[in-house]
Amino acid sequence: MTTGVGTAPRSPDLPRYRGRFAPSPTGPLHAGSLVAALASWLDARAHDGQWLVRIEDVDTPRCVPGAADFILQQLAACGLVPDAPPQWQSARGALYQRALDELVSQGHAYPCACSRKDVEDAQAALGHARERHAALPYPGTCRRGLHGRPGRSWRFNATDFKQKQALALDIQALEATTLIAINLLHWQDRRLGLQQQDVASAVGDFVLRRADELWAYQLAVVVDDANQGITDVVRGADLADNTPRQILLQQALGVPTPRYLHTPLVYGDNGEKLSKQNGAQALDLRDPAHALSALARAASVLGLTPLAHPNNNCIPDALALWVAAWRRNYNGPS
Repeated sequence: MTTGVGTAPRSPDLPRYRGRFAPSPTGPLHAGSLVAALASWLDARAHDGQWLVRIEDVDTPRCVPGAADFILQQLAACGLVPDAPPQWQSARGALYQRALDELVSQGHAYPCACSRKDVEDAQAALGHARERHAALPYPGTCRRGLHGRPGRSWRFNATDFKQKQALALDIQALEATTLIAINLLHWQDRRLGLQQQDVASAVGDFVLRRADELWAYQLAVVVDDANQGITDVVRGADLADNTPRQILLQQALGVPTPRYLHTPLVYGDNGEKLSKQNGAQALDLRDPAHALSALARAASVLGLTPLAHPNNNCIPDALALWVAAWRRNYNGPS
């Protein structure tokens, strides 16, 4: 299959491993985001690979002016310097459009006229209530046509995609038990182990381009990972349930699926995941001692060896210690 997404060319001069850290510039790094940054950097170094930084700024209304540059400064203060200039998603809209055009041409994407309230009302009519922090699965209202309404967004047809894959394998008669097995998508997480999800049931046909004409995270991240030749995605466990949607898009676009490792999360005093949305404090990393202390806390969350003498360890020495430990834990080159 040819694809308009574009993938990074592979040559003997490129490392077999390429990872990335992809923060959203909605504010400075906090304790939770530093864990993800450190883990992705350690994994790249433990595998003698490249580590890239990608600024995920497609959701422009949520982006804070100056936050991206400040995040890069925070990373540098911790010794986490990318191996190539950072890239900004906001400059890559043409790539996303080509990917959407390809999905539409293949019948894998369709326009949708539904608002969020429309989805909630349709699910309420089916007796399904929205749980806190959870989006309701899309019920497929526009899958077979807009019925005279104007399209607002574009969705990936997850419901039909897995069945089309099965039919391509000459499975002519799909019994109920067979259909369930086909719809289940399995993948192996390097830390969490074997995972599975029925995307059609759990999420439904998910958005690729929003009603406000902004690109959805799922499409942007798949296109960018393919375009940059990312072989390994290391990120927080809160993003693990995004993985099956991204694998479906990778399959539909004919691009490689990276290996995935989802790291432990940091929780606030209220028991919820630490995030900018629930008041996570920005890290002050201007002083090397503060940066080393923050790194040591992040390493502890990752289960790595604590520093014997935190005040006497410089950042490069500490990072070297943790790279060796990560290599033992996650099978890097010996």
